[in-house]
Amino acid sequence: MEIFDYDNILLLPRKCRVESRSECDASVELGGRSFRIPVVPANMKTVVDESICAWLAQHGYFYVMHRFDLDNVAFVRRMREQQAFASISLGVKQPDYDTVDKLAAEGLAPEYITIDIAHGHADTVQRMIAHLKKRLPSSFVIAGNVGTPEAVIDLENWGADATKVGIGPGKVCITRMKTGFGTGGWQLSALKWCARVATKPIIADGGIREHGDIAKSIRFGATMVMVGSMLAGHEESPGRTVEVDGKLFKEYYGSASDFNKGEYKHVEGKRILEPVKGRLADTLREMQEDVQSSISYSGGRKLLDIRKVNYVILGGDNAGEHLLM
Repeated sequence: MEIFDYDNILLLPRKCRVESRSECDASVELGGRSFRIPVVPANMKTVVDESICAWLAQHGYFYVMHRFDLDNVAFVRRMREQQAFASISLGVKQPDYDTVDKLAAEGLAPEYITIDIAHGHADTVQRMIAHLKKRLPSSFVIAGNVGTPEAVIDLENWGADATKVGIGPGKVCITRMKTGFGTGGWQLSALKWCARVATKPIIADGGIREHGDIAKSIRFGATMVMVGSMLAGHEESPGRTVEVDGKLFKEYYGSASDFNKGEYKHVEGKRILEPVKGRLADTLREMQEDVQSSISYSGGRKLLDIRKVNYVILGGDNAGEHLLM
């Protein structure tokens, strides 16, 4: 198979069929709801908090709340009070089963539940999916993370409504250095590989560094992309603000880092400082405009028209650019 990542690929334009980029529809459907763009902020403590999630829900964006130091039942209840959809994260340990049972007992089925563990192709995930489908059958279940077609097939067969693809490609993830495993460095190829067998939506998680990478993800089979570093570091981001040489930065650290865990044990993440980049709403608006531009370059009017374009692989062992029809 071809091995490449976002930096190695350029999409090829087709004849433009719109008079203005604003005519292009960047929206995407997931779990029966339509969202303005195919982007979801990473469910990390330094990227989202409850107030950001509520704002996203109320303004037409998808979100997934993180699962750390959080009462998920109370969170779902508060989202209901704000007439916003609820999208939570769970692990696979006993407290997570207890949370599911409490939600079911109170009739508080979240619209979306993400089973969020580092290695999602696991018996523990199969058991949690089965429990969710039994206790909260109306919830849309996203499961991950995985990095192989076999894993996507299994998760779909176990009952997942969508899978999250990406093991270690994130900016603050060090899985490949610590373990020797992962999709870091070839995440876009891994996405293409997994999408070939998927019959349900895929969320590409990690490795997104530029807005154009969103379009590349859609081209290779993603329904949506999960973005961490590019959506961290905003004025309202929950990470701690740090001043260095007169410049303001926000903390950004991986969910598997010692900063998040509170101890140095099974660490596969690190902490970095992201320059404060203004307001989240402005970045999301720019992302939408850039995706609209991508659609216009694809010769289409809707997001999935990007799937129809050809691409070139740049550099490396290819010794130039090769058109893949």
